[in-house]
Amino acid sequence: MFGIGQDIGIDLGTATVLVYIKGKGIVLREPSVVAIDKNSNKLLAVGEEARRMLGRTPGNIVAIRPLREGVISDYDITERMLKHFINKVCGSRILKLVRPRIIVCVPSGVTEVEKRAVKEAAMQAGARRTYLIEEPIAAAIGAGIDIAKACGSMVIDIGGGTTDIAVISLGGTVVSSSIKIAGDKFDEAIVRYMRKKHNIMIGERTAEELKINIGTVYPRVQEVTMDIRGRNLISGLPKTITVTSTEIMEALEEPILSIVEAVHSVLEKTPPELASDISDRGIVMTGGGSLIYGLDKLIQEKTGINVVVADDAISCVAIGTGKALDNIETIEQSEAAENRSIQR
Repeated sequence: MFGIGQDIGIDLGTATVLVYIKGKGIVLREPSVVAIDKNSNKLLAVGEEARRMLGRTPGNIVAIRPLREGVISDYDITERMLKHFINKVCGSRILKLVRPRIIVCVPSGVTEVEKRAVKEAAMQAGARRTYLIEEPIAAAIGAGIDIAKACGSMVIDIGGGTTDIAVISLGGTVVSSSIKIAGDKFDEAIVRYMRKKHNIMIGERTAEELKINIGTVYPRVQEVTMDIRGRNLISGLPKTITVTSTEIMEALEEPILSIVEAVHSVLEKTPPELASDISDRGIVMTGGGSLIYGLDKLIQEKTGINVVVADDAISCVAIGTGKALDNIETIEQSEAAENRSIQR
């Protein structure tokens, strides 16, 4: 019952949901997957248990990922998933007595309709008030950058559904770009490559394992390999093959190039004073996608700017969302100002 009356920060990711409770830190880290019985519409499993069912369910059970490319694709399922996670960290009896204030993270390029969907889903799941914070700002706070200074900082947050690139100064975003190419697209590229080169069909989970274990985007000193099993498309029988890190580098070439181009485009639009700050201070990378071997080296080579991967890259956004709870009044003021300008 440790969530009593607490403010909660949620990183509502396409691949993973992280929940941060003020004074406690990250208390929940679960995949954003829900398993549902199609006949009765009953929730069978949420999180890690549901993820294990992906690609392995019978006809009446379906494992759904309710968020796609950083936004809600299935509103009802997202609401039920959020309710499950909030109940898990707060306790359902406590939730009836004290509804928490919740701050949720959204990609920088989301529309007003998408923002409203996130807010309403959180309210329906048991929030007293819901606030939104942009992913790059939360990532910068979580990575330990002082965003309030009159100094330019550049953040690249590569999640499951979106890659958010932003230049931040004086607590706000100066230039930003959000592209729908991230972890999921890397997995899809690996699946396509295996089908094309080896005539073998593999599932999303196998592709993800390949990406995590031997994923490479910059030549390695020593090549690594991994054995995987899939279905041979010619014979239709299961087959085991050995995949090398060089092959994964080839498979990921296209999506990685799109990210490098997006970084280049943000740098082109950056005001000269801030560009010189970034050149001095370097670029910070956060999110699970930034952990792929050599991505920091590749961006550094293409831009000529020093690139560092944040310490706890996967948790940065959730930590930043949690830290933003301390300044919830500032968020309230900026939201009120935004609403006034929309009404005008």
